[in-house]
Parts: sequence; C-alpha cells; structure tokens
Amino acid sequence: MDRLDTMRLFVRVLERRSFTAAAADLGLPRSTATESIRRLEEHLGARLLERTTRQVNATQDGEAYYRRCLSILSEIEDAEAAFRNAEPFGLLRIDASTLLTRTFLLPRLPEFLARYVRIDLQIGQSDRLVDLVREGVDCVIRVGEPPDSGMIMRRLAVIREITCASPAYLERHGTPVSPDALDGHQAVGFVSSRTGETLPFEFTVAGSIREVRLPGRVAANNSDTAADLARLGLGLIQAPRYRFEKDLADGTLIEVLADYPPSPTPLSALYPQNRQLSPRLRVFLDWASRIFAEADL
Repeated sequence: MDRLDTMRLFVRVLERRSFTAAAADLGLPRSTATESIRRLEEHLGARLLERTTRQVNATQDGEAYYRRCLSILSEIEDAEAAFRNAEPFGLLRIDASTLLTRTFLLPRLPEFLARYVRIDLQIGQSDRLVDLVREGVDCVIRVGEPPDSGMIMRRLAVIREITCASPAYLERHGTPVSPDALDGHQAVGFVSSRTGETLPFEFTVAGSIREVRLPGRVAANNSDTAADLARLGLGLIQAPRYRFEKDLADGTLIEVLADYPPSPTPLSALYPQNRQLSPRLRVFLDWASRIFAEADL
C-alpha cells in the first residue's frame, strides 16, 4: 500500500471510528488495514490512534495528521480532475430528509447519474442529527435553520410553509380567521431535534412575524408522524406546503390562515469545514439547487 492509499485508509478509519468498517469501505481485509496503520505510526514515530473495544479515536497527533491528510487528498483530487478536464468521480454519501428525497431528488436522480457517470451515490434518508465525520457522510440536506455546528452551509432554497388542519378538526373547533382567533384551538407540536423543545407557530401579521404557542396534547420529533397526527384531526399543524400538496388536493387537510403565512423555511446543505468542497459534491449541490428551484418550493 503506497503512502496516498495509507492516508486514505487513515482518514476512513477515523471517519468510521472502526478498522472493520473502514476496511470494508475500501475493499481491504481488516488485517491489512490494521497492519498498514501500524506501519504508518512506526514511520511517523507518533501514535495516531487510541483503540478501545468499541471504537477508534484520534490522539492529538492523529487529529493534526488527519487534517493534513484531508487537505492533501482534496488537493490531489482537484488536480487530477483539472488535468483530466475531468468528470468528477468517486463515492458521494448524502443524507437528506425522507420526504424531500422521495419527492424531489429521487425522481430526477437518473439524469444526474447519466450526466456524471463516474460518481456513485449512497443516499441516507433521515431527519436526525448526523455526525458527518464519524459516519463518513459528505453532506446533509436539512429543512430549517441549521445548528451553529461549525459546518459550512450552502443555502439551496427557501420553502413556503402553511397552516392546515383536517376537516374533522375544523368541524369540532371552527375555522380560525386570524391569529387572534385561536382561543380553544390545539396544535400538533413539532419537537426540535436540536433543542428538544416544541416549536411555536409563526404568523406574518402586518409585515412582522408573530410567534404563538398553542396548547396541544400530541407532539412528535418526526415530520411524517406529525403529519399523520394532523390527518387524524388532533390539531392544527404548520409545515412545508410541499408536504401536504396531495392532502390539500384530495381534501384530507384544509389550509387555514392563508393571509397570515408562517415565515419561509431555509433548505440548506451542510458539510465539514475541515474538508474542501470536492468536485463531486460541488456538482451534486449545483444540480440539487437547480432541482429545488424548478420545483418552486
């Protein structure tokens, strides 16, 4: 194994926190991976990794070497791409919210793969917090204000939000005509994965955003579950309009307070700041940004 391959292995071991997982990713026997890292440490005269029964962590020297490896490998990839007049290449790992992926990205994925024939994609679908480095993910795409996580953010789109409820709920509680007419109403709460708190409702009133905290007996930290609770008639809900297009069309849900819309929600891509933006991630984000623009979110 040459020095560059050893660097790639070292980076993958740290990203996956596991020799076994890193070796599998790179198509190597585990014994080859462990011996290569042992020889690397011997060559450098420094201990790079702390091994426990559960995972592998970097020492202080290992963290420094890891950052240098990321920079070197990214520069090499960019140089190779430039001199080949190059199609971006390699495996790209993306994680995006489930409905967003299913509704907008998957139907258009064949055109991306046809255009970039040397890129392979691994797509995760979730709304959870993802440790990009530990899980070996290149980028996450998330709805909502991103956390102050030290990651680089690229805004992909701004999403319209609506307030709606089921016909059965509105029959029981009445249809509110303004944010001042919400006495006696209940909300399907959405619990933030970042803060663990239930988010308030928002309404645009006279050009300003007004927050309203409605009582409610049910809440969820998953957007699909929250949508199901609203369909069951358990309260008003605020969510991206694209989530409820079918429900609005068939009458399962009815939009209310349309003259007082919630503030739009950002859609962002996040990736680690200690990595340069690779050519394959750059073209994917350019493509995704175009897809979302055409969707008129």
